[in-house]
Amino acid sequence: QVLLVESGGGLVQAGGSLRLSCAASGRTFSSHAMGWFRQAPGKEREFVAAINWSGGRTYYADSVKDRFTISRDNAKNTVYLQMNSLKPEDTAVYYCNTDRYPRPLGDYVREALRRYEYDYWGQGTQVTVSS
Repeated sequence: QVLLVESGGGLVQAGGSLRLSCAASGRTFSSHAMGWFRQAPGKEREFVAAINWSGGRTYYADSVKDRFTISRDNAKNTVYLQMNSLKPEDTAVYYCNTDRYPRPLGDYVREALRRYEYDYWGQGTQVTVSS
């Protein structure tokens, strides 16, 4: 069974930074794209960023482009999200996700943007940005 455990959230002032981590276990992840999503109070979960199996390709939502950086360490089965220049509107619970099977990053991103209902989610980590 796939297990995803997010960590690194917290309370930060606007303009500050946080680094989220997601430890994955239960199967081999090194051949799968991985992504970060977030859900703010009263809103649907939305796509934030994704990275391909090797880490060589990434994709970001327009709202976080040039502020957030996704990376991965396949030896540790871990994906990271470095968040800089945080804004109050970044406040949300952040979740990581693994693609359902090995395929090009673009296919995973298009599916994620259509709000596909993935089976596996972690418990999430709360990020709160104060103004």
